[in-house]
Amino acid sequence: MDPANVSLFFPLMVIIVIGLFILGNAVRILREYERGVIFRLGRLIGAKGPGLILLIPIVDKLVKVSLRTVPMDVPPQDIITKDNVTVKVNAVAYFRVMDPNKAIVDVEDYIYATSQIAQTTLRSILGQVELDDLLSNRDKINMELQKIIDEQTEPWGVKVSVVEVKNVDLPQEMQRAIARQAEAERERRAKIIHAEGEMQAAEKIHHAATILGQTPVGIQLRYLQTLVEISSEKNSTTLFPIPIDLLKPFFDKSVK
Repeated sequence: MDPANVSLFFPLMVIIVIGLFILGNAVRILREYERGVIFRLGRLIGAKGPGLILLIPIVDKLVKVSLRTVPMDVPPQDIITKDNVTVKVNAVAYFRVMDPNKAIVDVEDYIYATSQIAQTTLRSILGQVELDDLLSNRDKINMELQKIIDEQTEPWGVKVSVVEVKNVDLPQEMQRAIARQAEAERERRAKIIHAEGEMQAAEKIHHAATILGQTPVGIQLRYLQTLVEISSEKNSTTLFPIPIDLLKPFFDKSVK
């Protein structure tokens, strides 16, 4: 190779490499759900995207922010309820970035900050409710958690849309106590239902006896029907009483 060509080749290669480096740092392509927060010499320029973004190499710095909803597990928290029961509760929170500029500038790590706010709020709110409310009024507690956490993260440009309490782990002795309470409640309901059935049956019997008492012939017909029912059974010996009212007509004839 000619020495003159060699001397021109290396500077050309250097220029090409520098050009590719500048081009690689000047061009960014952001997806539909991404935004790029641009800083120029440390000063905030604003959020741009999606699509093709042109930057000034070395001068501009771009920080990507996703606008998709993020599901975040809230680690299990040891909580003492209002009625002094220790439980372990975990939850899940769904949030998304609404203002990329605030999410990058106003807080160092918005995901970590949101997680910490969710944990402290979970302990604070559930510590003010009783165990029965925690187990039965889950929807109301979830709405209150979502409202409070969202108010805390709003200055960061983060919107918390849903907070759900997932699991409530009870101590073994508390689980046994709840099981006994549920069993006692079922027995109470069974007794009430049985008593209501007895009362309704007594009312029907009283009503039927009142009607039969108004018609003596009806009493005799009912008695004969009972005899037919007894005779249908396969018994060797059958004992049945004879009411005096049934024999009263014979007594009246003998007296006459």
